Amino acid sequence: MRRPDQQTTTRPAPEATLGNGTGPAGPDAAPGAGPAAQPGDPGTGPDTPPAGARSAGPGEPSGPPAATGTPAARPGSGGTGTAGTGTAGAGFTGEPTAEGALAPYLRGQAAEFLRSLRLHHEYSAPADAGGHGAAEAARALRRAARRIGGSLHTFRAALDPHWADQLRGELAWLTGILAREHAYANRLARLVDALHLLSGPTLPAARGARAAGEAAGADAQGRAALGVGAARAAALLERRLTLARTRSHSAALQALGSSRFHAIADAVALLASEVPAPSGHAGRAAAASLLEPAELAEQRLLTAVAALPPDDTGPYNEAQDAAWHQARLLLRLHRYAHEVVLGGADPGLTAPGHALDLHRDAVEAAGAAAAAARTPRIAPATAYALGVLHADQRHGVESARAAFRETWPYATALAAP
Repeated sequence: MRRPDQQTTTRPAPEATLGNGTGPAGPDAAPGAGPAAQPGDPGTGPDTPPAGARSAGPGEPSGPPAATGTPAARPGSGGTGTAGTGTAGAGFTGEPTAEGALAPYLRGQAAEFLRSLRLHHEYSAPADAGGHGAAEAARALRRAARRIGGSLHTFRAALDPHWADQLRGELAWLTGILAREHAYANRLARLVDALHLLSGPTLPAARGARAAGEAAGADAQGRAALGVGAARAAALLERRLTLARTRSHSAALQALGSSRFHAIADAVALLASEVPAPSGHAGRAAAASLLEPAELAEQRLLTAVAALPPDDTGPYNEAQDAAWHQARLLLRLHRYAHEVVLGGADPGLTAPGHALDLHRDAVEAAGAAAAAARTPRIAPATAYALGVLHADQRHGVESARAAFRETWPYATALAAP
């Protein structure tokens, strides 16, 4: 899937000659690729499937080779020269180290965590409770916590392992608690909007077309039957998801006032000033370079994408959702590693990351519709509307998968080994 001499997307460009041999590569080289920003996730933390990574020499674009045997061009790359380091990563003069790259990154994210926490406390005052500012502060708090936890996971060998594992687990608990309320609210809005569209008026049929008229009549009858149960289905979903959101809100408030959270805040406050280093010769050697763990995170992502099921397996394949969720988590880990090593994320993976976010949302919405349909003693019309809604969300899952395949920059990584 990757040639031994190909450069990875997380390796800074060395001071080498261009691919055509005309001169040294400067800061104007094409930027490297990296994954996109992603919104809040109610998950509990990153997963780590085993995989290896390979480095590459200069003068070649990164990524798996194309089907013809030539390296696949990456988004934002001119096709020649060395892979760039990004806007913030152009300042690296050698291999990034824990002291030179990881520690400043963790301190910056810790400062952002504390800043978001202060804003959340301010916006959560009784006069501003439930406002837009509190939600934005909570999202910023989750973003900082995810970046810290993901970096602790990827670069564990460059840090004190016991400290890294403990803090990462606590941050995973915190992000999971804080994300649920936001997830339930978005899920309810998505399902209610989908019900409104599914039960809305039909478009007028073309004049003089008998077949079109018959199809329009059948569609109108189906929508009429759907409209009978759509209102009740929406009310049922609103009761269920609003109750879940209320419970999640109470759990989040309880968590933010617990001694466990205060211990996390204290640990992050210490992280803002000092990053614990590994002890012993082996630990210092592991902290000398961050390239190996960053490339390992990238290789895990490419392996997970290559193992994704093909798109011709048919609809309603809920058993395959887990593989796509895993790819999304690994894309996030790769993005955080890219930010540490190269100083910023490449917009080349923005669209694939967004497609995986939509996939996650559609899967969870379909699950909520299916769970509501299993409510005892509901009317047949309500069950019918929920069944149509579930099918609609599963079609959204398939659309998100197709969008990911269309925008994923490494075409050869989509073929299962």
